Parts: sequence; C-alpha cells; structure tokens
Amino acid sequence: MTTVETPGAAVEATDADTLIELYRTRMNKGRATLGELFGRHVELASEGAWVTGEDDRRFLNCGGYGVFITGARHPAVLARVTEQLGRHPVATRLFLEPQAAYAADALVDFAPPGLERVHFANSGAEAVEAAVKVARTQGRTRLVATEGGYHGKTMGALSLTGKDTFQDPFRPLLPGVDHIPYGDAAAIERLLATMPGEACVVIEPVQGEAGVIIPPEGYLREVRRACDAHGALLVLDEIQTGLGRLGAWWGADLAGVVPDILLTGKALGGGVMPVSALVATPEVFSVFDKDPYLHTSTFSGSPLAMAAVRGALEAIEDDGLVDRARVLGAQLLTELRAIAERHFGAAVREVRGQGLLIGVEFTEPGLAGELLIELLEQGVIANHSLNSHMVLRFTPPAVLTPSDVAFLCEAFDRACRAQAAQYLPSTPTH
Repeated sequence: MTTVETPGAAVEATDADTLIELYRTRMNKGRATLGELFGRHVELASEGAWVTGEDDRRFLNCGGYGVFITGARHPAVLARVTEQLGRHPVATRLFLEPQAAYAADALVDFAPPGLERVHFANSGAEAVEAAVKVARTQGRTRLVATEGGYHGKTMGALSLTGKDTFQDPFRPLLPGVDHIPYGDAAAIERLLATMPGEACVVIEPVQGEAGVIIPPEGYLREVRRACDAHGALLVLDEIQTGLGRLGAWWGADLAGVVPDILLTGKALGGGVMPVSALVATPEVFSVFDKDPYLHTSTFSGSPLAMAAVRGALEAIEDDGLVDRARVLGAQLLTELRAIAERHFGAAVREVRGQGLLIGVEFTEPGLAGELLIELLEQGVIANHSLNSHMVLRFTPPAVLTPSDVAFLCEAFDRACRAQAAQYLPSTPTH
C-alpha cells in the first residue's frame, strides 16, 4: 500500500493519482475512469450537508441517492452508534438483542397503519429480495413492475428493475415478471385480471432513478384498488422516497394508500450505517412468523445498524425534517426551475419534483452529464439518474440552512450559465 511517512506514524496517501491507480488495479477500471471524469475529487470527511475533500475543499452534498435526509453524521445518530460500538456492535444471532427489538418498534410507529412486522436487511436490494420471497410464501409467483422502475441489481431485484442495460448481461432472470408503463393504472388492471390471486405488484410512489417521474393524481389508489380486486399483493418500494424525502413520512401517506409490504432503506441508517427494512402486515408475514430461519442473513439487524435506525428516526421526528423537506423542496423546485429555464430555454423539457427529490430533464443528449460535472466544479454534488441519462437529479438533505440554499442556487446558476454558453451559444444568458 502506498503511504506517506510522518513522524511517529504511517499515513495512507489520499491523493487522486494513488487512489485512481488502486481503483484501476484492485477494484474496477470503469470506476477509476469515472473518478477521472468527475474531476478527480477525493472525499475525506462529511458533516451535515457538506463533504470535505482534498485541500479542505468543501462540497454541498445534494446527491447521495437519497441517503442523507438527516445530513451526514447527525449528532443523534452518532450518539447512538458510538455508544453501541463501544458496547456490542455485532450480535451472536442466538440471544435476544434489544436494539433490534426497539428499532423495529420505532419503525412500526412511523409506518402506515396495519404494517406491524419488520424484517431488517443491509441494502435496498436485499429488502426487495425479501419482499419477493414473502410474496412467494403467499402464493404470488407472478411479479409485476414498471418500465423505468429501479429496485436494485441482485438477481431477483434486477428482474424487477425496468432497464435492459442492467438486465441483458445477466439473463435469464426470474421467470414470470411483467413490466408495464408507469402511471398507467388501466394497464395494471388489465394485466392483473389475467392472473387472479397470483400476482405481486412492486412499484415506487415516485420513480427516482427513472428521472423523478411523478405519477398522475390518484394512480396509486387505482393500483391499490386493482390489487384488491384481483387478489394481488401491493409492495411499495420506498427505499428512496420514504422517511421524509417527499415531504411526507411516506409516499403512501401522500397517495392515501396502505400497501401490504413497504420497503425502506437509504436514509434509514441516518447517513451512518447501511440498513434497510421490509415492513409488512401480519397476514402477509405469517409464514416468516412461523419459521425464523426461513430467510436470514448474518448481519441482518446488527446492533450497530439498529442503533443507527433508532437515531435516524429520532432525528427526523425531533428536528421536524419531514416538514422541512416539504418546505425546502417547494422553495428549491421554484428556484431551480427558474434558473434552468432562464439559461436553457426550450432545452429544458421539465423541472419537476416532490419534496427534496427534484429532477431537471433536458432535451439535449449529454447535457445532464456535463452539467453534473460543471456543478462539481462549482462545489455541488448532484446525481445522474441510472435509468434516464437526460435527467440531473437533486436529493439534498433536509438540514439545509438558508446560506446552503443560497450557495446551491448560486452554484447552479453559474453551472447553467457555463453549460448554456457551450451548448447553446446563440442563446443569451443573464
């Protein structure tokens, strides 16, 4: 390992050249190339809404794919995790362990009514896999997902993810999976009518990786009605949209529906630990209730992760982050839309969002990616959308201060001005 010697200690090198070479030779050549493409930046520390890199340069973190609703290293999360780390970080899985029990109880308190059983996992994809297996125990062997939907990249979850680019190298995937257009309740109705009592529908309240696709008003209520009419289970994948991201605890709350299974993750670990969960009705969970060894994982529900869950839920509730996400989201949507349309005009197809999940869709190929890179140079981290290369996505934390909001808008304005001059040289910018 390459190191830099200092008096009394060997310090690991953190320069971009060293890290890119290690990525290239020990991890993934493509990831090394992306590191170069994204400006060769190195992240070393984080606090709240900010990430610190080499030479103490700071970046406003409006990315992270929805993980940081509480910001990084929230004091409430750190306090619980630090205490648990010093006491008992990993369980034997044989004895009763209090952190898991109390984390499950806390999560049920905030879940939609009737969802009373919790299975913890380590990633969003693992929660999706658990949902598929729960559905199988209830005789639902046909899976229905949506075009453009994103549910992870393990084999079962990948079978539901509606993107050929990710699926094609790994076919054949799970059999009995249908993809229908997102937002088309009539299509779900027609399909479910052909498989009464056999289907499980897995759907996002808002499609994140597809580019922040917001369904028509009443869509999820119609999906719930169709599932009830044809004996299908409804799984809401709220791994990205839940825990305040949309300006409500859950997209289910905004839609006025209760699923049979709700999936959560990303923000569930408070930006400190990786953790996810399946939350289900007792009826749907009944087979898992009878056999605790039917679906297990060595690190599922680890005390350290459970402490993070408790801290995250406390932080979201005590700091009023759900309401803050709603208010901040409305403000940012208005300001970012005005900036983008001022600089790009008709090259902006739409700026849309719900809460602190905001997408900027362009008509020009490559513009979203170039603007992402320019934003990094301006000190703001955003996201590309895995299932939509035309959309730049913002998932900022709900802990943004007024000065953070001003920094974001000013940086976005500078980045848009620079890119508009390059892509649309005949268009005046202000």
